[in-house]
Amino acid sequence: MSDDTTPDELARRLEALESRIAYQEHWLDTLDAAVAGQERRLTRLDRLNALMQERLRDQRQALQDQDATAPRPEDERPPHY
Repeated sequence: MSDDTTPDELARRLEALESRIAYQEHWLDTLDAAVAGQERRLTRLDRLNALMQERLRDQRQALQDQDATAPRPEDERPPHY
């Protein structure tokens, strides 16, 4: 700090620094809220994805079970019997 710095200039610089810090704190709070919202959304999407995979497995199993119990053409009796 040089001797020619006036108290008014120091006060102005201090005010500018305080303003910048307040602005940065605001943006950090905003970004924190956005990240927290994305985390909640990802959690919901993970649960939905797991549920959809489970339903897909159930559907696939139901189709396989249905195919296994359905008569195959080679197992049917011909109409002349």
